[in-house]
Amino acid sequence: MSGKSAIGFEMEPAVDRGVASRAIFDQIGVFLTANRLGPDPANYAFGYRVISDPSGPLARAVAALTDGGVRLTKRDIVALGGDVGNAPVDMPAMASTGQGLVAQTQMQVEGFQDLVRMMRNETADFGRDLAATANAIRVSTDTNAVSDVMRMTSAMLNRVQSAESQLEVATREASDLRAKLEEARDNARRDPLTGLANRRAFEEAYAEHVAKGTALCVSVCDIDHFKQVNDGFGHAVGDRVLKAIADVLAEQCGDHLVARYGGEEFVVLFAGVDLQAARDMLETARMLVAKKRYRLRESDEPLGEVTFSSGLTAAGPAEDVGDVFVRADRLLYAAKADGRNCLKTG
Repeated sequence: MSGKSAIGFEMEPAVDRGVASRAIFDQIGVFLTANRLGPDPANYAFGYRVISDPSGPLARAVAALTDGGVRLTKRDIVALGGDVGNAPVDMPAMASTGQGLVAQTQMQVEGFQDLVRMMRNETADFGRDLAATANAIRVSTDTNAVSDVMRMTSAMLNRVQSAESQLEVATREASDLRAKLEEARDNARRDPLTGLANRRAFEEAYAEHVAKGTALCVSVCDIDHFKQVNDGFGHAVGDRVLKAIADVLAEQCGDHLVARYGGEEFVVLFAGVDLQAARDMLETARMLVAKKRYRLRESDEPLGEVTFSSGLTAAGPAEDVGDVFVRADRLLYAAKADGRNCLKTG
């Protein structure tokens, strides 16, 4: 009777070894063609691992990645433990991709499940055999029954020791994977240029504080005339300006969350302080930025005045983050209209 594998190909029962080999060979070809993978030995080896164990963790991970007609990439294959030969692969990028880590996690979880299932089955078999032999001892004087118990116990101990070794390796791999996942989670909430939190992290932090009933203030800050910096000196210089202002905001706002919201716009989430305390911190940061005289490191040419404007507001109890942001953003525009390099509260 035919069955369908975890990757969507029909699996026919083999009549003999030759037929089985030919069927697997054909299925590997279909698999490589479907994913537009070249017919090189590394791809064949990976395809064989998938096809030969259609219900195993690797096949299930491949099925999850290719669900909906998505094709495998070389990064996916490396993430799943495959070898792409001499093909160039961006290993740091591959290691940090959510998709690759999800696939590895799925394989790790399913590997644990398979190991626990195997241990449970073997323990159940041992228990049944031991119970049967114990019953035989009670009704018989056959000394071979005792030898059978000793033999079964020794075999079971060997299996338990083997399972413990496998479990130790799996646990160590799971610990490494957990660290990678935590790093990926942190990277997904951090702006790569400034090192600050990003918009997603800001919104999550806001929701967490609202759930706790924390008093909140939100500020939206925007660098004044930033387009002139990019147009006049280039985006590399613009990036350095962004980083410099991000550092000042982070230093002066202490433990409060400073995030890059997008472009030249920053947002600050003040938790557990009133509007005046938040204003004092922002004003200190604004004045420090305005006092600095930036120069190009390559030529020592003056960059000109760099300032930022800000709007600051207090959030109401359980107020939606979008509503608070819009109010702070309107105050920011009022600051821009009032000559820039200033702070408006409301």
